[in-house]
Amino acid sequence: MPAAPNRRAVAVILLVPLIVTLSLWAFSWPAARIAPRDLPVGVAGAAPAADQLQRQLEQRAGAFEIHRYDDEASAREAIEDRVVYGAFVVTGEGPRLLTASAASPVVSQLLTEAAKGAAPSGTAVTVTDVVAAPEADPRGAALGASILPLALAGVAAGALVTVTGLRGARAAVTLVGAAGLVGVAATTVAHSWLGVVTGDWWTEAGVVALTVLAISSGVAGLAALFGPKGIGMGALLMVLLGNSFSGVTSAPELLPEPVGMIGQWLPPGAGGSLLRSVAFFDGAAAGGAALTLTAWVALGLTAVLIGGRRRPETDIPAGSTPGLRREPVLAD
Repeated sequence: MPAAPNRRAVAVILLVPLIVTLSLWAFSWPAARIAPRDLPVGVAGAAPAADQLQRQLEQRAGAFEIHRYDDEASAREAIEDRVVYGAFVVTGEGPRLLTASAASPVVSQLLTEAAKGAAPSGTAVTVTDVVAAPEADPRGAALGASILPLALAGVAAGALVTVTGLRGARAAVTLVGAAGLVGVAATTVAHSWLGVVTGDWWTEAGVVALTVLAISSGVAGLAALFGPKGIGMGALLMVLLGNSFSGVTSAPELLPEPVGMIGQWLPPGAGGSLLRSVAFFDGAAAGGAALTLTAWVALGLTAVLIGGRRRPETDIPAGSTPGLRREPVLAD
């Protein structure tokens, strides 16, 4: 058996288990380590009862980032503005918990358990869902599952633009057009048919399109700068890391550090956060995620345009060898 095929066979044998190991690490490790880490929550009510409740929460070192509010109305406003995920309210009638399952059903359940644990024995805790998840998706499963298809669509668009030989401005226009159509199609399914997002239709379509464009332009930009291997680099970045670190199925603050932070710097995580904001919170706290996606689009399309100025290898005359210069034939 020739040496070259032998080396390729060994490479495949070693590469497949490596890919599986990396995939299990990226997807399973964060899910197995879900726990609150500086999770923003509010405590509302008058001292000293509110102070005592705050001390109880702070005993779980590093779990919660406490925000104090004078009353329940202020705490509700903070939840609606996505400043906190929920709030513990001390009242004369007993403890109350305000949650927002639209922000994260997992966090809502976690806070409910924490409130029951902090309440005096035998005391019932009243739970109010200030911003509820839609009835069609009460556990947020459909919204969480939507990020992977968007990541795959973006990677596919970036790869197809590259392998079909589109370059420069033509490639950029193609990426924008494909992302726009994906935004319309995905919103038709998620909003009009399934009802898992309930905000302004066109705003949601724009967010989906921006997310797909950030992913596709990132992949196409890497390919424009590094050649075909850039497609693989982009796929690993957007799908393996971006999707698994997005925190859409739980919350970024529940993932191991610094996974949650990294996930919000990548388009799938930023897109998921932005979609929640426009779908359920009237765009509250949307600025950071929108800026992240815009930066990816700007950098990716700039790389595509710069790469389009380079002479592609396909321009080399047929029958010649790349990298070799033809020398003139000397006459006898």
